[in-house]
Amino acid sequence: MWLKKVLVYLGLLLSPHLSLAENVHEYHLKNGLKLLVKEDHRAPVVISEIWYKVGGSYEPNGITGISHALEHMMFRGTQKYGPNRLEQIVAANGGQQNAFTDNDFTAYYQEFSVDKLSISFNLEADRMRNLLLRQGDFAKEIQVVMEERRMRVDDNPQATLLERFNAAAFVESPYHHPVIGWKNDLKNMTVTDVRAWYKNWYAPNNAIVVVVGDVKPNEVYQLARKYFDPIQPIPLPAIKPTGNIQPLGQHRLTLHIPAQLTWLVMAYPVPVIKTDFKSSDPYVLDLIATLLSSGNSGQLAKNLIRGKQIAAEADASYNPFSRLNNLFILDAIPTPGHTLTELETSLLKQIKLLQTHIVSTEELKRAKAQIAANKIYQEDSITQQAYELGSLAAVDLPWQLEKDYLKHINAVTPKQIQNVANKYLQSQYLTIAHLHPLSWQSSHTTTQGPLHVR
Repeated sequence: MWLKKVLVYLGLLLSPHLSLAENVHEYHLKNGLKLLVKEDHRAPVVISEIWYKVGGSYEPNGITGISHALEHMMFRGTQKYGPNRLEQIVAANGGQQNAFTDNDFTAYYQEFSVDKLSISFNLEADRMRNLLLRQGDFAKEIQVVMEERRMRVDDNPQATLLERFNAAAFVESPYHHPVIGWKNDLKNMTVTDVRAWYKNWYAPNNAIVVVVGDVKPNEVYQLARKYFDPIQPIPLPAIKPTGNIQPLGQHRLTLHIPAQLTWLVMAYPVPVIKTDFKSSDPYVLDLIATLLSSGNSGQLAKNLIRGKQIAAEADASYNPFSRLNNLFILDAIPTPGHTLTELETSLLKQIKLLQTHIVSTEELKRAKAQIAANKIYQEDSITQQAYELGSLAAVDLPWQLEKDYLKHINAVTPKQIQNVANKYLQSQYLTIAHLHPLSWQSSHTTTQGPLHVR
């Protein structure tokens, strides 16, 4: 539904359920670079990704959006490979490439036939420290970024609501800021800002290289040493600790903006695996989201869409793999003749049922099976496999979590579902937003998509 699409490019929901991890090999270069290699010999292809542990949540006031702006500049040439050479080299060798920026990381990737892996390593090692970062290029790219913001946020009612929603829900957290940046910060950003950001964060000791495909791990390691070993590590900026302000009551937003449909978004602050590593609570929360919104069998579809017919769409979302505490989100669109207030009351009743009734063993078993099925399906994609490994490593979670995730999910009991629902899904902690449409101009219609360069 809308929410998951919008959360992708706002940097809040890039991690779906993890796939199964097998044949993963971990290496460490002397300069601090981590290399993860996963064998998949079903086709003679390979994906190579480089992940930098810096993104929107690292950015202070005044330069929000700089990680994404730098992502754009990474395609503007180096001292060795001038403007447009990167694209030409990749295309000439039958490859494809892209990049994406999230709250917690920025990543770049190429897909090639397996014999072309050295090309990816050569290009990424070069642009790790040798970007041109010229004023003229920046002046053009920052206009592209601002236009992207206009299309994806300013002219998109759902994204506009979520941007304001996050600013209210994440009071002290760095997730308060949008990954694409606040408009005023983009207008006042300079190439000097970008040069400093690049110099401070893009280094081997702040990077993870992930390779998945028809490869031999030791050969990949030797290739990585050839291209990345010569790059020297740097002292990284100290990351200030973040706190969590205890909610003092509900936060409510009401937006009257051009839109086609009314929309309700509600969210509870919750922990994630990174911040509560030894607890089973994040796994339970993930199962609760699945119980609520696992397709036609989910409680929201069964009770609100088909049952009461009060909702045209209803969903629950939770990303347990972020660097900092996140949100457990509910969203819904009312059917004609029903109000957002009615819909809000009905959603809260669904949460209340989780808190007062023990979910059936059969229903919980079905939700666990769906999570397991999702993992198996994701193994069909080397891109998805690489993403799972990189997104874990980028927030300093062990890749073994990918392998052990189902074990944690399968251990959850019906009583834990009830206990965790009571512990975190409390109405006094809610942030609630209502979107009320004003007249919609067809010229404002936009296409949604993730935050990446091309």
